[in-house]
Amino acid sequence: MAKKIISDEIRDEILKIVETFNQKELADTESSYSVRFRGRYLYLDRSTFGRKEPICRLKYTGKIDNWEFAIFRWSSETYDSEDWLFPGFYLFDRTIESAMKVGMVAYPP
Repeated sequence: MAKKIISDEIRDEILKIVETFNQKELADTESSYSVRFRGRYLYLDRSTFGRKEPICRLKYTGKIDNWEFAIFRWSSETYDSEDWLFPGFYLFDRTIESAMKVGMVAYPP
């Protein structure tokens, strides 16, 4: 059986980070982030009033606080790691929390 690129321990830590963000930053809203894992990628989706939408994709580089970022582009329905000229791009500091903050600015709930 192949070894997971993002280990179960790291996945658990990611889930805690996202849940803490949801409780702290989105507690009084009808929005929340959720995650999907695929290979070395972490997908951050956000549900607002029950509608789930993709926000961004993070590429795991081997450290929990050093991710590569790609914003979801509705115009092409793809993740774009080359585009950095969108609202909130300046908030990304390679952490999961900052990616969720970027998502709040780029795609307000």
